[in-house]
Amino acid sequence: MEVLIGEKAPLFTLRDQDKEKVALDSFRGRQVVLVFFPLAFSSVCTKELCHLRDELAQYEDLDAQILGVSVDSLYALRAFRETQGYNFPLLSDFNKETSRSYGALHEDFGLEMKGVSKRSVFVIDKEGIIRHAEILDNPGEMPNFAQVKQTLRQLS
Repeated sequence: MEVLIGEKAPLFTLRDQDKEKVALDSFRGRQVVLVFFPLAFSSVCTKELCHLRDELAQYEDLDAQILGVSVDSLYALRAFRETQGYNFPLLSDFNKETSRSYGALHEDFGLEMKGVSKRSVFVIDKEGIIRHAEILDNPGEMPNFAQVKQTLRQLS
């Protein structure tokens, strides 16, 4: 399944690194930057999430909540968050349903790993509509975060 700009964002409820349930619709009235990443502790994922950590104030100034999602267990995500000092929730899509609903799942990732989130970023507006979508097939590439911020500015 592929989601398209202008469509309602698929709803989900996932557990965060602290085992708490987090529902997308609980952020209605705020913009959401939904970031899917392949694997905790990998070099590119660490670089990507550190970028978001270091620029969190800019996203908050644009009234945006960052949510990171991967198929890692919530235990791995807790260790990843604590180790790197991430200041936004990391959600476990261990069952791969949310990644699949956003068209952001590598069915075959490599090294015989199946079902790993594609590096992807979505901007969801205050009404739950997708306003920006970038799904990368190459896990070594980084999303265009300048475009993400531009989209958020246009929505503000």
